[in-house]
Amino acid sequence: MKHAHGFAATGHASLYLKKLCRHFSHKVETEFDDHKGTIRFPFGTCELSADDQALHLHCQASSDELERLREIIDSHLARFATREPVDLRWH
Repeated sequence: MKHAHGFAATGHASLYLKKLCRHFSHKVETEFDDHKGTIRFPFGTCELSADDQALHLHCQASSDELERLREIIDSHLARFATREPVDLRWH
């Protein structure tokens, strides 16, 4: 399994965490509260955490699927971040 860590500086991290998890809960298994969440896709998992200054992500999938997982999270976060442009950086 490959891993990717994401970071997005925002004062609305908890809101975005809940929006992402609620959205995906209609399709895949999720667990979340105001400060942490997990999204279990058939091809990988993304763990999210929120604090007052940032949204943190830790995603894992096979090397073939990790980029797909990152793209899904990127596109959905961009769609849900209507309050501000959010720059999600992966490493």
